[in-house]
Amino acid sequence: MTEDIQARGEALVAAAHAGDSKAVRRGTDFFVFGKHIDEGIPYWEQAAAAGDAFAHYTLARYRKIRGDRPAAEALYRAVAERHSGSAYGLGVLLKEDGDPEAAAWFRRGWEDGRHLDCKIELGKLMAAEGRVEEASEFLMSDTELGDIAVYRWSQLFDSFRDAFAAAATGLDAAEADDDEDGEAAVKAVEALFALDKHFADYPGLTTEADALYRRASALSARAGLYYALFLTETGGDESWPRARDLLLRAHEAGCEQAAAQLGIKHEQRGELEEAERGHLLAVDAGEEPPKWNLAMLCLRQARYEEAERWFAEFGENDKDAVQQLARVAALREGGPRAADEVDFRRLPGLRERAEAGDVRSGYEYAAMLNDWRGKNARYLLRWMEPAAEAGDAEAAYDVAELYAALRRFPLRDAWHRKAAEGGDHHSCHHMGWLSEYHHDYQEAERWYVRAADGGPLLNSMLAGKLKAQRGAYAEAEPFLRTVWEEGEGSACWTEAAGYYGLVLHRLGRSEEAVEPLEEAVDRWEEDVSRRYDPDDLELRSRMVRPEKVLEEVEAALSV
Repeated sequence: MTEDIQARGEALVAAAHAGDSKAVRRGTDFFVFGKHIDEGIPYWEQAAAAGDAFAHYTLARYRKIRGDRPAAEALYRAVAERHSGSAYGLGVLLKEDGDPEAAAWFRRGWEDGRHLDCKIELGKLMAAEGRVEEASEFLMSDTELGDIAVYRWSQLFDSFRDAFAAAATGLDAAEADDDEDGEAAVKAVEALFALDKHFADYPGLTTEADALYRRASALSARAGLYYALFLTETGGDESWPRARDLLLRAHEAGCEQAAAQLGIKHEQRGELEEAERGHLLAVDAGEEPPKWNLAMLCLRQARYEEAERWFAEFGENDKDAVQQLARVAALREGGPRAADEVDFRRLPGLRERAEAGDVRSGYEYAAMLNDWRGKNARYLLRWMEPAAEAGDAEAAYDVAELYAALRRFPLRDAWHRKAAEGGDHHSCHHMGWLSEYHHDYQEAERWYVRAADGGPLLNSMLAGKLKAQRGAYAEAEPFLRTVWEEGEGSACWTEAAGYYGLVLHRLGRSEEAVEPLEEAVDRWEEDVSRRYDPDDLELRSRMVRPEKVLEEVEAALSV
C-alpha cells in the first residue's frame, strides 16, 4: 500500500506539472475515497505549487477542516477567479466569518462557472437580509433541467413572503373592523409563528416581523405577549424593557401565562427578586405551573420552609414533588447539596466580581443561570466569553453550546476547537464528529483518541472503531478492550464488541474473538444497525459485519 500511495502521489504531481487536470482529479479521488488524507496532503501541496486549481481546492478544504482557516483562505483566493469550486469555498469561509465579501465570490462562482451551490448561497444571503421575494425570483431565474436543488430554497423563501402577507392582511382587517377583543389581531400574528425557527438563519426577517408584531400589540394584549416572546428570542438587551412592559400589560389585561413568562424571563437574566414577583403574580392569577418555579427558586436560595410549602401544593400523588420534598428535608437536616444543584445565593457575589473584571466569576455566574437549554444564550454569552477567550476550556465548551443554541454553527465549531485544544473531552468528541462528518477519518480518529483519555467510553469505542476500519488492529485493541470489559450495558457496548471481535481475529487471537462476536451478532440489529442511516452506502461499506467475521473465526478454529 505504501508503494501504491507513493506511485499515485507522484503521478498526481506529474499530472499537475503537465497541466492534466483530469488526471489530478483521478489521483485526488484515490486519496480522498481511500481515506488517505494524511498521505495525500504532501502531494496536493506539490500539485498546488505547480498551479493546479483542483489541488488548491482540495488542500484548502482539508486545511479548513483541520482548523487552519488562514491557509484555506489563501489557497482558495489563489485560484478562485478561475475555479468556481474555489470561489464557492472562499464564499462559504467568508460567510462563516461574517464578511460581506462572500456575496461577490458566490456571484462570481455562479456567473462565471455556473456553480449551482454559489447561486443558492447568494439567494440565501439575499433572504438573510430580508429580501426574500428577490431571493426567490433570483433562484428561479435562468434555471435548467438539472437545477432542481433551487426549488426547495425558492419554496422556503416564498413561504416567508406568504407568512408576512397573511399577517399583514389579517392586521389590515383587524384595524378596519375595530377588533375590540383583539382575537383577529392574535390570529393575524399567529401566521408569523412558522418563522420562529428561521430567524437565526435569516436575521433580516426580524425587521418586517417586528413591525407586524408591533401593529398587533397595539390592538391586543395577547398579541403583545407574543411580541414580547419574539423580542426576547431575537433581540438583545436593548429589547428587554419593551418586552417586560408588554408582558406586564398582557398580565394586567388578564392574559394567562403573561406573568409566568415574566418570571421565567427575569430568572433567565439572573434577576431573582423580579422573577419571584412574576411567579407570584401568575400564582395569584390562578396558574398552577408557576408554583413549581417558586418552589425551585426558594430551594436554590436555601429558603427551605418556603420551598416545602410550594412543593406541598402539588399533593402526595405528585411523585416529582414528593421527591423534591425529600431533598428539602435532607438539606434542612444539614445534608450536602448534590454536585449539580445550583445555589443561587452565590449569584450576587459572582456578578459583582464579574463586573469588576473577574472573568472566572463571570463564567460561573453565567453557568449557574444556564439551565434553560440555551433559552437565555444571548444574555449569557457576554458573561461567558471573556473566560473562554482567556483560555478556560470549560468556558469555551459552554460558549460553543450557547452558539449551537443560537444556530451560529461556525462559531460553535470554532469554540469547540478552542475547548478541545485546551483538553475538554466533550469538545474533542465534537471535533471528532465534525471531522468524520467531512469524511476526514484520520483527523477524526486523532480527536477521538484525545477524547478517550479520561472521557466517556463512547470515545474509546469510536477511536478503536476508526483504527480497526483502517486496519490498525494492534492500535485499536486496547481501546475496544476497555469498552468490552468496562462498558457492558452501555449504548456503545455491542458495537465495540463487533469491532473487538474483528480486531482479535485479525491479530490471530481467534478463540478470544468468539465471545464478543457472538454478543455482537445477537444484538447488532437492535443496538447498532437501527442507529445508522440505511441509505448511507459509504458508511455501510465501512461497517464491520460481525456475523461474517464470526463465520471466518469458526472456520479458522475448525481447521
